[in-house]
Amino acid sequence: MCNLDTGELRIFQAVAREGSINKAAFKLNYVQSNVSTRIKQLEEKLEVPLFYRSHQGMSVTPAGERLLEYADHILSLLDEAEQATVDAGNGQIKLRLGAIESCSWSKLAPILLQQSTWNPELKIEFVTGENHALIEQVKQDNLDGALIYGPLNEKQFTYVKLYDDELVLVTKGDLNTSWREMLLRPLLFFEVGCTHLDSVNKLLQEQGIDRPNITEFGTLNTIINGVAAGLGISLLPRSAVTKAQERGELEIMSLPVAYRKLEVGFICKSNLAPNKPMQNLMRSVKS
Repeated sequence: MCNLDTGELRIFQAVAREGSINKAAFKLNYVQSNVSTRIKQLEEKLEVPLFYRSHQGMSVTPAGERLLEYADHILSLLDEAEQATVDAGNGQIKLRLGAIESCSWSKLAPILLQQSTWNPELKIEFVTGENHALIEQVKQDNLDGALIYGPLNEKQFTYVKLYDDELVLVTKGDLNTSWREMLLRPLLFFEVGCTHLDSVNKLLQEQGIDRPNITEFGTLNTIINGVAAGLGISLLPRSAVTKAQERGELEIMSLPVAYRKLEVGFICKSNLAPNKPMQNLMRSVKS
């Protein structure tokens, strides 16, 4: 059995990600011939081709794709171990968390507050993002955990349901307007890959609308403001728009029963031994 070192894995990872020896060498600040030689040596050591080579560049073979999964995981763990050691030496413990843009802050804030109470030294890095992107960041170990739309049934993740919400249609127009007329208006979403589009696409099919007018609006606030200004409609969690409704900024329409259910849960990697802060976080989430 051959022994792989981290230097080889980093070079392999860079070439796989960049799709080019030249770009990988530039990124790593290495000599191009050195990168090329190390890749050839790695393939000889493993006795299997890791790349397809063409005039367009380099792409991973099935064997290379499998190695890349392990390389990403191993190198991420090494980087995390190094940073955790430095943080511990500085008296810092860190959790990297993410959440969908429209999650209920009233559900999340007590959990984060409890972590800080249990461990005053804890530093929490928090980002918001789109559902699929957050799942990928947890998968790649760029986040320790995230609040997402669930359920998620994948062995590599531990998923804990947090609460149920309701997907509703929000508008600034006449609530007596027909579904078809409503759905012909511009549809405001976070991005084309937004999770809620699965539901709206089914509604569009039911109404025979082939080419919907979908507009990307970057954040929850811009979507709510856009709807309030009469720029279009959107599908959002009820908990995210209740206050705007109470202020008279927009109206809420209940969707047909088949499209209402919305579940929010917390995920983390199931194959990693959780540190103490993550153990406390999971205890809060499950309680």
